[in-house]
Amino acid sequence: IGWDPSDPPFADAFPQIWSLHHAHGALYAGTKNANLLKSTDGGRSFAQVDGLTSHPSRDSWNPGAAGLVLHSLVSDPSDPKKLWAGISAAGVFATEDGGTTWDRRNRLSNAEACDHHDHPAAPRDGETGHCVHNMTRAPGGADILYQQNHHGVWRSSDGGRSWDDITEGLPSTFGFPIRVHPRDSQMIWTLPLNSDMAGRYPPDAAAAVWKSTDGGANWNAKRDGLPQENCFFTVLRQGMAGDTADPAGLYFGTNSGSVFASADEGESWSEIARHLPTILAVEVLERA
Repeated sequence: IGWDPSDPPFADAFPQIWSLHHAHGALYAGTKNANLLKSTDGGRSFAQVDGLTSHPSRDSWNPGAAGLVLHSLVSDPSDPKKLWAGISAAGVFATEDGGTTWDRRNRLSNAEACDHHDHPAAPRDGETGHCVHNMTRAPGGADILYQQNHHGVWRSSDGGRSWDDITEGLPSTFGFPIRVHPRDSQMIWTLPLNSDMAGRYPPDAAAAVWKSTDGGANWNAKRDGLPQENCFFTVLRQGMAGDTADPAGLYFGTNSGSVFASADEGESWSEIARHLPTILAVEVLERA
């Protein structure tokens, strides 16, 4: 396999690319400074998606700790006109006309969940202050979305028009990655971390992937094979991936350079690599 050098699109305007997503023959790139680019020729050329980049609310978008970044892109496999974008810390935006117009979709339906939020990017209303960390769409045609937010785990059953806080039962509200089962819309996994001020490592310095089989109504910690003492790693927002095998496999990488894998839907884990550089993203090509 050979590689040819290629300058990133609009390198003079956008310092970093934070997300890549392929859907319905198009390649999308989300950047730092929260711009969205689209290519229809396999990445040879890109055009800016002005409907999002020039959204009327843009002046109110606030950066997260890493800056103003478009890090999550989610599509509907059956409808090429639907796309969702997660921006830190502006929230969730959705289009249903192929990117011409975008709706801001941040309303918390259980508004009392906002009471404990004291961060500058905390949700205050349906428009501002939503620091989404990662977002995914469940399989099927119901537009069920999940997100790990700066302030908990949220679920939407209507394509993001309203969100329920499903954090209860988890050991912390903070974390980065979230995954959904490739065939079961109710099975999800997340990896809670201590908050900003407490170091962003697993609570009690003991690693656990938390699993729900009922859409976040109940959570169970899965620790088998994971370090349970002096565990101070962080798993970043693109650091967890899954495969489509049966049973489904899960994988995550850490900022300390380890990769852990599960072949039984998160019930047990093994370390399959260590001493790597900080792992920013994990992707699965094929399960051996």
